[in-house]
Amino acid sequence: MPRRHLHVPPTAEATPLRAALRELRAELDVPQEFPPEVIAEAEAAAREPRLPEADATDVPFFTIDPPTRHPPPPFQRVASRPPFDPTDLDQAMHLSRRDGGGYRVQYAIAGVAAFVTPGGALDREAHARAVTLYFPDEKVPLHPPVLSEGAASLLPDQDVPALLWTIDLDADGHRTAVDVHRALVRSRAKLDYEGVQKAIDSGTAEEPLALLRDIGLLREQREVDRGGISLNVPEQEIVERDNHYALTYRAPRPADAWNAQISLLTGIAAADLMAEHGTGILRTLPAAPDGAVGRLRRAATALHVDWPHHVPYADLLRALDPREPHHAAFLEECTTLLRGAGYTAFTGGELPEPRVHSAVAAAYTHCTAPLRRLVDRYAGEICLAACADDDPPEWVLAALPELPKEMADGTRRANTVERECVDIVEAALLRDRVGETFDAIVIDVKEQEPAVGTVHLEDPAVVARIEGGTEPLPLGERLRVRLTQADPGTAKVRFAPE
Repeated sequence: MPRRHLHVPPTAEATPLRAALRELRAELDVPQEFPPEVIAEAEAAAREPRLPEADATDVPFFTIDPPTRHPPPPFQRVASRPPFDPTDLDQAMHLSRRDGGGYRVQYAIAGVAAFVTPGGALDREAHARAVTLYFPDEKVPLHPPVLSEGAASLLPDQDVPALLWTIDLDADGHRTAVDVHRALVRSRAKLDYEGVQKAIDSGTAEEPLALLRDIGLLREQREVDRGGISLNVPEQEIVERDNHYALTYRAPRPADAWNAQISLLTGIAAADLMAEHGTGILRTLPAAPDGAVGRLRRAATALHVDWPHHVPYADLLRALDPREPHHAAFLEECTTLLRGAGYTAFTGGELPEPRVHSAVAAAYTHCTAPLRRLVDRYAGEICLAACADDDPPEWVLAALPELPKEMADGTRRANTVERECVDIVEAALLRDRVGETFDAIVIDVKEQEPAVGTVHLEDPAVVARIEGGTEPLPLGERLRVRLTQADPGTAKVRFAPE
């Protein structure tokens, strides 16, 4: 599901916010330093990786990530990207037109298997961690930085072993062919979303970059056709104002969504390869439970979002403007429909049920972020074998039965980190304002306790519990509220009616 990602300016080092984040890491027993044997193995692998025979270093690949800036930029919530100056670069792309019409997407994915020996210390540590964990002030990586931010990363002007996906599309953006093989690649440029958007909007972007919009828009239309959903949930960012911190929303750019469509295209192609060859691991999401859409309709009413009964949910989302505060709050509420995602492995040609990711509206798998997600390394190896019409390696087959649980544990840990960090950051930002009043909108009311609910503040951008009143809360109405609690140590923000 889309995540709420935050960053902390480096000047906050000595604040209670930083102290609370350090305490959270200790409380959750988050792994910090890598064991010496893991570091030694990673350093040796960085010096002598298993290089592929194919050489694609003549292809001018480029990466697109958040900009390098200080203080570091916030995390874009619709995709999995690092919150600081990104150096763990999983993907690089090259886009081109095909003779006779259509497009070719060449997508290089970091070849982590070239550095990790199955069953070795590095592999065991990756299985124990499962995912990179992102805190507002730092990240806890899946692999040692010598690999994830060095030898295995698709940094500019560095020859790196990769899994090279080649996906052909027709003029309407439908997939017509797919291939993946190992190759040595070299990225030529490290671009950022802001620069990409400006270049495309101004008409100064040349191919292949200019094709990102063309292909992205086509793939967005194909998503509409199959009933898929992409949430343009705003970024949540901490900014400094008048010697204190504030929490604001920042709307995503179209280029973010176009870039995400390239990753989705690859994940769908990978799932289809797995299904065709009878072995794989899918990322699945069940349909929303009964009553969930009804709850969203109540939230839409509360936030004054016009949702006619004849308009499907997916069509409504595409009409929303994440720059508008009410729409931004509603989009955040919509993430509740994306809960329950998991991983399902299968062998012997017996496809799992459910096999579809309900938000993607297709079979889908994670395969484009192996530096930061364990499962992607395995998905890539399965797809390599499928394209070669061969069986996956034994080490892949041996790990498949336990991989869904390992990923579930890692994802659960990441979700806990996210929830606790949001609470801590919001409490830290408001800790000196206890007793103040704010304008808020009541976006939810408990059915059994109508004096208890949830309020959304436009400034600062906070969603929190309200309690302590004696009258039923006015769902969907503006309300003046008083901050009664905000302590990074307790990590909770509470309001009461004024």
